[in-house]
Amino acid sequence: MNRRGSVKRITRETQVEVDLDLDGSGQCHVRTGVGMLDHLLAALARHARFDLRVQAQGDLEVDEHHTVEDVAICLGMALKEALGPGHGIVRMGHALVPMDEALAQAAVDLGGRPYAVCRGEFRGERIGDMGTDLVWHFLESLAAHGSFCLHAEVLYGRNDHHMAEALFKALGRALDMATRPDPRLGGEPPSTKGAVEVERP
Repeated sequence: MNRRGSVKRITRETQVEVDLDLDGSGQCHVRTGVGMLDHLLAALARHARFDLRVQAQGDLEVDEHHTVEDVAICLGMALKEALGPGHGIVRMGHALVPMDEALAQAAVDLGGRPYAVCRGEFRGERIGDMGTDLVWHFLESLAAHGSFCLHAEVLYGRNDHHMAEALFKALGRALDMATRPDPRLGGEPPSTKGAVEVERP
């Protein structure tokens, strides 16, 4: 199977290119200009076993918001392209990931219905060069443009870096589970409807 997605997005604020291979080994080559985002994407790709390449240039002289948002949009679109109609996959996945004192969990349903529930509180306003509010905005944008349902939660923690990284690792492991081919389905849609739900407007 060729489960790959490639997206290029150019606006007045950013230029983003994303290449995604769902059947990779966790290789990640990311350069967004936002160091913390690069770190989180590397954790996601490694634990999802996705091969991921991201090249982004954004208006960082303003702030990192547009870059983080547009990378999430492109990654979501690439995931949607790579999955195609979503036939023959497990479809749902979940993971609970500890990182020292922090614990985070993520659950996904790749059934074509975009929705995001993000819960948890960070202790500070920034993690390195990235605002903590953008962790949630990234995940919401990813789910919306990837057309999947995401529930993500930081259960507890003291260190914001650990909390965010545990969250992205949990998302990676949940996506690894959900995107796996299920040989028992024989290529059929993983739904009682006989088709994956269409994206809602």
